[in-house]
Amino acid sequence: MFNNQQDLEVVAIDGPAGVGKSTVSRMVAAALGFSYLDTGAMYRAVALYLEDLGVDYGDREELSKHLNTIQIELLPASSFMDDTGVIINGVDLSGRIRNPEASMIASRVSSIDIVRSTLTELQRSLGGKGCIVAEGRDMGTVVFPAAKYKFFLDAEPEVRAQRRCDQLEAKSETVRYEEILAQTVQRDKNDTERAIAPLKKADDAHLVDTGNKSVDAVVSLILKQIEDTPH
Repeated sequence: MFNNQQDLEVVAIDGPAGVGKSTVSRMVAAALGFSYLDTGAMYRAVALYLEDLGVDYGDREELSKHLNTIQIELLPASSFMDDTGVIINGVDLSGRIRNPEASMIASRVSSIDIVRSTLTELQRSLGGKGCIVAEGRDMGTVVFPAAKYKFFLDAEPEVRAQRRCDQLEAKSETVRYEEILAQTVQRDKNDTERAIAPLKKADDAHLVDTGNKSVDAVVSLILKQIEDTPH
């Protein structure tokens, strides 16, 4: 198991919604020549897939049946600013996984133990050979506790909500800041208070406040920390 491995060549980047994990992780991966593992996209896609099927989350037998047949394909982004795409069992969910509704559904579904265990094992299999940048909410605490490099990005909810509004408006989507802020606060509550793999900083992770830093500054800080870590 990963708990017994030492210095797994993985960069684990965790943090709440809207803190800039995806963009930062893609840029760090490119700079290091590592692969990029977008676990948030995986959770959103699985949540939407189960929601579309009308799965009863209280029926463990039905839920387990669908989880056991899930085949996930991650589509690499074409640039630093593009999002990872996801196909599940031949269904391309890439265009839907980034909207606020998908995030809220994912927050609920990700609290179910068999969903988390299924995706955790899949993520471990993808990252087991090392040389990856894995971003999510429990990379440094649960999925890759032996990761050699761990970072926890954070920023105030108001900052993260505004960033999300800017992203959606750039895609010509109509948004309301108050709505996005409320969803951000609720998502934080769901993620930090869930019983299984709650969002929290690993004891040995470096805390990075992204609220007053540019993306380039955050990436530079992370790369410098990695460079200064004894090899």
